[in-house]
Amino acid sequence: MTIEHAANAPTPSEYIVHHLTHLNSIGEKQSSIVDWSVINYDTLFFSVGLGLFTVFLMWLAARKATSGVPGRFQGCVEVLVEMVANQAKGIVHSPESRRFVAPLALTVFLWIFLMNAMDLLPVDLLPFFWQTAMDSHDVPLRVVATADLSATLGMSIGVLMLCLFYNIKIKGVKGWVHELFTAPFGSHPVLWPVNLLMQIIEFAAKTISHGMRLFGNMYAGELVFMLIALMGSAWAVSATGIALAVAHVVAGFAWAIFHILIITLQAFIFMMLTLVYIGQAHEGH
Repeated sequence: MTIEHAANAPTPSEYIVHHLTHLNSIGEKQSSIVDWSVINYDTLFFSVGLGLFTVFLMWLAARKATSGVPGRFQGCVEVLVEMVANQAKGIVHSPESRRFVAPLALTVFLWIFLMNAMDLLPVDLLPFFWQTAMDSHDVPLRVVATADLSATLGMSIGVLMLCLFYNIKIKGVKGWVHELFTAPFGSHPVLWPVNLLMQIIEFAAKTISHGMRLFGNMYAGELVFMLIALMGSAWAVSATGIALAVAHVVAGFAWAIFHILIITLQAFIFMMLTLVYIGQAHEGH
């Protein structure tokens, strides 16, 4: 029975490839002018779902807030709100802008933290339930939305749009265009093309690095969990597999504890860079 199970089991490379494949189709494929297969439905589901859950948590905290002795939930939320408010106050110096930017930063932090935290679930848990519901073992499902480059770049592009908005709002269209052509090297007409090119490179570099940093760290963490999971499957393959299965539990527990720091730090870094880039949009060169 064990030999038959081992023969039908996927190879390590097939296991990794399957778990790194996104859900790009649901049901029967139909001919259409639009190629819907380029959409990662699992990323959309988990990112939007956790985004709504984040908003619900904030609504619940506001609804249950009291002026008396706060409970644990309210106390935790108040600590986060105060932390983000202090960071925003030190970076974005416009009180009017902070009314929007500070809540945005808090939402971004919690949203990304929850998406990152999906990596702490057992690798095969949600895919197993999904494959059982779909009655197929070939249907992929990735639950960590921040391990999808399209999601992290989408968020960083959203931050870029906010930066452009505040550049125009604070400096005016004329002032911002003037800055594009005169900074950082000077206002001489000969330097205008160079200045504009440098400004474009700066915006592009900020946006790409902002999204790539989060994606790279979460993708690597997800891959490590998959490699550890492969150790646990070795019990059905060889006599020494039982030792590997035990080692997989120990290694998975240790990596999960360390990974809690990573998912929190990555959410904090993304939030801080969001504040820094928006703060820079308020300042002139």
